[in-house]
Amino acid sequence: MTDYKEEQNNEIEALESIYPDEFENLWRTASNRRGNHSRSEVIDVEPRHKFRITVKSEGSDPYDEIQTLPATIILNFEYTPTYPDEPPVMEITAVENIEEEDLDDLRTKLNEQCEENLGMVMVFTLVSYSLEWLTTHMEGIALSTKEELDRKKKEQEEIDRKKFEGTRVTVETFLAWKAKFDAEMQALRSEKDRDDEKNKKPTGRELFMKDVTLNESDLSFLGEGEGEVTVDESLFQDLDDLDLEDEDDEDYVPGADDDISD
Repeated sequence: MTDYKEEQNNEIEALESIYPDEFENLWRTASNRRGNHSRSEVIDVEPRHKFRITVKSEGSDPYDEIQTLPATIILNFEYTPTYPDEPPVMEITAVENIEEEDLDDLRTKLNEQCEENLGMVMVFTLVSYSLEWLTTHMEGIALSTKEELDRKKKEQEEIDRKKFEGTRVTVETFLAWKAKFDAEMQALRSEKDRDDEKNKKPTGRELFMKDVTLNESDLSFLGEGEGEVTVDESLFQDLDDLDLEDEDDEDYVPGADDDISD
């Protein structure tokens, strides 16, 4: 017959020796109220070992290329009456640099470890597995962080290189640029033509063709004299005294008569 209590006590002594700073033993007591309500009594029942062990992964050296943060969790254990033939009651608490939801994977893995080690004291195995898992988990986070930083650094270097080198010109890229440039220039010319057309002064013909009232205004001006032209006859009274015959002669030379008379 298995002496569960002896196995449990022996494991507790071993754990206290292995983890002197990390191990904390808790005693479970039960309270039972007896008699009338004016009197209560706390009765210590046979203690069931309940304890917790702090598990902490080491951070990386400051000079390491990949910087890993330390992380801390607490493993809470309570023996069942028939431990180790059945798993201990176990609870995991996140303490430092790790999220509670990240521990779901560890909980699953520890339950698997319990099933594999039934019949043997297993707390040391569970603590060792937790430390290994925590270390690997934090190193994975550090590696992912570094890879992300390296990726962003390479992207920025590529952007800077393209800015320095410019865009490589090929026949295809040149033709595409020229088509775009020609379209932009055509749009600018069309806009300029529209502006010139808008600001152009019309000719007289264009004004008359556009506004027929201008023709009517000239006709009304001529109509004011009823078609009659008045001539001042006094301007022509002395025409008879003028010697105009010589001027009608084809051979007439101005001043020639004066030379003969002299």
